[in-house]
Amino acid sequence: MQFQRATLVAEQRQKLSPQMIQSIRLMALPVQELQEAIQAEIEANPALEIIEDRSTLSLERFRNAENPGAGAGHDDPFENSSDPGYSSRSSSDDDSKRMFMEGSIARPETLQEHLLYQLRLQTLDKTHRLVGETLIQNLNDDGFHKEDPYSLCPGIGRDIIDETMNLVRRLEPEGSCTANYRESLHVQANLDEAPPKGVSEILTDYLELLEKGKDAEIRKKLRLSQEEYEAAVRFIKALAPFPGRRYSAEEPKYVIPDLKVRVVDNEFVIVLNDVEIPVLGINPFFDKLSSEKTKDKATNAFVRENIGQAKFFIRSIQQRNQTLLKVARAIVEHQRGFFLRGPKGLVPLTLKDVAEEIGVHETTVSRIAHSKYMQTEWGIYDLRYFFTNSITGAGSQGSDFSKEGVKEVIREIIVAENAALSDRDIMEVLSQKGIKLARRTVAKYRGELDLDSSFNRRHT
Repeated sequence: MQFQRATLVAEQRQKLSPQMIQSIRLMALPVQELQEAIQAEIEANPALEIIEDRSTLSLERFRNAENPGAGAGHDDPFENSSDPGYSSRSSSDDDSKRMFMEGSIARPETLQEHLLYQLRLQTLDKTHRLVGETLIQNLNDDGFHKEDPYSLCPGIGRDIIDETMNLVRRLEPEGSCTANYRESLHVQANLDEAPPKGVSEILTDYLELLEKGKDAEIRKKLRLSQEEYEAAVRFIKALAPFPGRRYSAEEPKYVIPDLKVRVVDNEFVIVLNDVEIPVLGINPFFDKLSSEKTKDKATNAFVRENIGQAKFFIRSIQQRNQTLLKVARAIVEHQRGFFLRGPKGLVPLTLKDVAEEIGVHETTVSRIAHSKYMQTEWGIYDLRYFFTNSITGAGSQGSDFSKEGVKEVIREIIVAENAALSDRDIMEVLSQKGIKLARRTVAKYRGELDLDSSFNRRHT
């Protein structure tokens, strides 16, 4: 017969303290959320204070700029209304009900609704009107075709579709009903009666150089004077590459880069964006209390505990910044090809590679790279973008070519050929470059690049 006995077993368990949990959480926060965490800690810990706020525009100043009348003596701007029949209480209730009713049914006008309204004002026959409605309903939020428009109107001649398409392109916003942003820019430029000299050539052949700021090179190739070039650039900047976005219901998402990488005298310089992070210190009053040691033990304990927490919080932010810089240096060292040649220069790199180089655990690298952004000469990128497997899927050891780098090469092939190459054709071009991929893998990467539409590829 078996019996159960109570026994004591000695074992070691690692338990994270609240301070360690806080330190780990701070490690993962991007600049915007770190600012909020600092403000929350200052409100919770009286021993912690801001010594210097280096941000260019505080939230309070921004609010005052948006509402110049806000502030002391302006709690209710309607309280001193010149209308003798004004009553703050009753009118406020009525206004609240009206605003609630209006807000509950109001919604922004979509791109399709805006274009359809204008289309109905045009004098068109039944066929052209039907084609126009079909074209408009086929547009995405950017104002570009979702599907090949010619395939959506079977039995209707291409001349009718082209005529209607040109009509829609002239509606507000100009440049919609196009294949992509390049075609949209061309359409908008051509709608102008007298665009500046060089605009068409820049949009056709030198748009990528313009995006990289290679102004002198473009001027030299087009033989433009400084005034002519500046006029052309001003004209192009006034165009809308994604005309439909002003009617998009989605709120734009803004990011603040945590790091900036630039090339100075052929050397990479990494700058940490600590301007957005206020300088913290210990409140002088608490510092004085800690040195004087009052007779009240409860007070001494309170002061000691809050000062300890404040110092640990400051050290945690410093550790976050130091670790972020170490990871950035390792990324720049491994991905030199990217910073010199752009996305096609990416090589395979894993979290483990960076963790071993800087002497931390993989989870630490993963945590510090979470939601952090790096500003480069090629744009702003999520730090996780630089961690990419080889095309064989064997981490950083399987191949010399990274997945993201190969995808960029595929993009360049399609753009350079200016034709609807088949996946097999792309596979053969890659093979000539020493990149061995299966046709279905090419199709997968092309889809991830949003180049799956043959119509879009023909017009890229």
